[in-house]
Amino acid sequence: MCRSIKTLRPPVLPEEATEEDIRAAALQYVRKVSGFRAPAAHNREVFDRAVEAIAEATAELLESLEVRGAPARRPAS
Repeated sequence: MCRSIKTLRPPVLPEEATEEDIRAAALQYVRKVSGFRAPAAHNREVFDRAVEAIAEATAELLESLEVRGAPARRPAS
């Protein structure tokens, strides 16, 4: 599928994924699925909404995953 989307969970990514990492992965996904690198003006809003929805779902997924053998996550401060 999208070879440029990298795994964002430990231990593959030793540090926690940043918002920028998550948004970049969401953008790559939407680009791949839609077939557009950049949407036309009339599709911009729906394209951007899709990126945001996928970024939110990705952040929730990463926060909820339990990776056995990985160091315990530090609570957000």
